[in-house]
Amino acid sequence: MQRLNLTDARHNCTPARHGLPRRSRLAALCAAAIAIFAGCTVGPNYVRPTAEVPTDFKETPANWKQAQPSDAVAKGKWWEIYQDPQLNELEEKINVSNQTLKAEQEQFAQARAALHIARSNLFPNVGTTPSVTRTHLAPNQPLFNAPTESKDYNTYTIPVDVSYEPDLWGRVRRSVEASRSEAQATGADLANVSLSLHAELAGDYFQLRGLDAQKQLLDSTVEAFEKALNLTESRFHGGLASAVDVAQAQTILDTTRAEATDVGVQRAAFEHAIAVLIGKPASQFSLPPIPLTAPPPIIPSGLPSDLLERRPDISAAERRVQEQNAQIGVARAAYFPQVTLGASGGFESAVFTTLLQGPSGFWMLGGQAAETLFDAGARRGASDQAKAAWNQSVDNYRQTVLVAFQEVEDNLAALRILESEADQEAAAVTSAQHSLSLSITRYRGGVTNYLEVTTAQSAALADEVTAVNILTRRLAASVLLVKALGGGWNVSQIPHV
Repeated sequence: MQRLNLTDARHNCTPARHGLPRRSRLAALCAAAIAIFAGCTVGPNYVRPTAEVPTDFKETPANWKQAQPSDAVAKGKWWEIYQDPQLNELEEKINVSNQTLKAEQEQFAQARAALHIARSNLFPNVGTTPSVTRTHLAPNQPLFNAPTESKDYNTYTIPVDVSYEPDLWGRVRRSVEASRSEAQATGADLANVSLSLHAELAGDYFQLRGLDAQKQLLDSTVEAFEKALNLTESRFHGGLASAVDVAQAQTILDTTRAEATDVGVQRAAFEHAIAVLIGKPASQFSLPPIPLTAPPPIIPSGLPSDLLERRPDISAAERRVQEQNAQIGVARAAYFPQVTLGASGGFESAVFTTLLQGPSGFWMLGGQAAETLFDAGARRGASDQAKAAWNQSVDNYRQTVLVAFQEVEDNLAALRILESEADQEAAAVTSAQHSLSLSITRYRGGVTNYLEVTTAQSAALADEVTAVNILTRRLAASVLLVKALGGGWNVSQIPHV
């Protein structure tokens, strides 16, 4: 391999005995200065803010800490863990037809477009304004030379203008950083809105199915009370019961019928809410009644530290901290001179056929630097404002983290307590049904009046309705827990823009 002779190389790079022309040396010096200053970026480098994270969730039941099958872990389509085909079908329609989600998607598109605008400032602006003009000179104008000058002539011009503001202090780069963070935060907002809409649909769906179960219970109770009324009327006609017994049986039957009818009001409201979520007019949507029967699946809560990576709202808040951190750099860059370079050139001729020839060419180079000498504290105010905005974003981030842990703990506690309450209520239902059976037997034997039967009927019905409501609340709490845990989303899904 041939070794390079530095002495020869130095002489080979010298085009003339006296070195580079002065103009070329000046241009090279300016280019070197720009290259050096282009690496400068004022403002603090971003460091992710800290937040207090517990080692474990306080409300996690002991039996939930065991390993669970992977199908119980919330994934992208987390609603499939409930194994309800009707729910799956409805959830899929949200991504296609929900107008709130579409609006949020357009918001994300705007944020990405704003990032493209910010990035464009890293490059020169190049423009051209070709023109053709016809000019007539007045012979009576001062200094007009009639023998040599023409009164009429054409001008053809093809100019090219270039302007460039070198990012010496990092103002543009910090602006791009802020726009990128805002776009990523908006992408996380989109994921959070999608998660909220899917959770809202699941919650409304289970509330509706709970009302279907309650309606089924009330309808079956109405049938039982009708038989009891018939029995009481037969005993009345046989002289074994009084008219008061018949009136009491009729009263509790009519009351139960009214309760069964009233369930339809709440069911209609949930059905209409689901229609809006899937983007359909309420008048064109209906769901057949399907009573709720299955308990909620076990949902592993994972570690609290994972929550920071699984909640899109936390990621959005963290991205906005970085955005405000970059804005501090933008504010500090205002303390330094703003340098603008410009160049123009092109061709100009009075005859179109000679427009692109060498003698028709023209060019111009220039530059300027602007520095504010006095602004009565405006730049300091902008810098203080940017710092305060950063502090606010950090506070918002930490508050978002606290609320996230609260929501997880709330729903873990709800599921734990409701599971115990469901067992207790099941025992109460069994006891109430046994008491009702004994009361009916005593009434038929003439041992007691019908008031005892109606009291036992009311108690049994109340306990059964409560059991249905507890099941509905358990499923609703499980949906809220999935939402609080991020619904299978993670920080790796933040869009790379």
